[in-house]
Amino acid sequence: MDLVLLGAVLLLSLIGCLLIWSATLERDDLTGGDSREYLVKQGINVALGLVLMATVVMTDHRWVRILAPIGYLLAVVGLVLVLVMGSTINGSRSWLMIGGMSLQPAELAKLAVVLGMALVVAERSEGRWRDRVGTLDVLLMLAVAAVPAVLILAQPDLGTMLVLTATVFGVIAASGAHRSWLGGLAAGGIGVAAFAVISGFLKPYQVDRFMAFTNPDLDPRGAGYNVEQARIAVGNGGTFGQGLFQGSQTQSGFVPEQHTDFVFTVAGEELGLVGAAAIVALLGVVLWRTLRIAARTDDLFGRIVAAGIACWFGFQAFQNIGMCLGIMPVTGVPLPFVSYGGSSMFAGLLAVGLLQNIHLRTLSAPASRLAPQRRVLVRG
Repeated sequence: MDLVLLGAVLLLSLIGCLLIWSATLERDDLTGGDSREYLVKQGINVALGLVLMATVVMTDHRWVRILAPIGYLLAVVGLVLVLVMGSTINGSRSWLMIGGMSLQPAELAKLAVVLGMALVVAERSEGRWRDRVGTLDVLLMLAVAAVPAVLILAQPDLGTMLVLTATVFGVIAASGAHRSWLGGLAAGGIGVAAFAVISGFLKPYQVDRFMAFTNPDLDPRGAGYNVEQARIAVGNGGTFGQGLFQGSQTQSGFVPEQHTDFVFTVAGEELGLVGAAAIVALLGVVLWRTLRIAARTDDLFGRIVAAGIACWFGFQAFQNIGMCLGIMPVTGVPLPFVSYGGSSMFAGLLAVGLLQNIHLRTLSAPASRLAPQRRVLVRG
């Protein structure tokens, strides 16, 4: 296995548990007086996620391709069920309540879209003399992504939609599509975003968040409150922080949703620049190893999956940290492996399991190809 990738993910998960514990330590309104409730819950999420990861690692790569369409269909069904019987939190109907637990199908849909798009290209490219995809391939990939995208927009979940858009763009780029497609998709995305704002498709609170991003002082007690408090918390940390469990903004509960969307502000305040930079560095290691796996595999399906996961992790981390620093609008996406949440953790660790599966197949492939040559040399 790629132990560097695994070690970086485990360290991020451990740091995340500590930051979540600190963010909820004094929040009796969340914990009901049990200061370790969210620490235990996140520990269970990590443990279950590691079991899922191990299961994927041990699965034969041929079964991964066979099960990919089933995973895609399950993700679509989950998104439909959200619209029919889901729970609305913070203006978005994105959660399913199952046995007292909340599940966010949109998180799992990110991985399902990557697998579905990669499978389309891989199946159609077998037997070709080159990997470059054609117009029909790109249209099929966009069709695979369009179904979950429409369902996510209907919730509406703008943050997940932004991450999904960046992921789809990365998958198409990694598949070998012509540059004109990439330019057209970028222009189309900008056009759709402008139309959504002008036509009134976005909810009022979503427009307010974008306005607060441009100028938090417009509504410091409303839409701009999250941004302002997050920046104050990060600024309080200085170089070495105020100490774990000692952050003034964190322990006073001034930053909303601090254990989920704004967990990076806990690191900034309590661990300072050094601690926050360590998290960014670990995320950088995850991206480095993911791109390395994508570059080293000679399997088209594996390369596209790994590249898509890299785009997903990279953009989502940038979006989350950026909104904590005030350089990106508040859209409500978790920080991979750090924020509280079972759905996000399960999806992330399933993706890591796929990366390890691709890595192991890459290591075993050269030996099998060289074995006949070695036998010839010995006989000679």
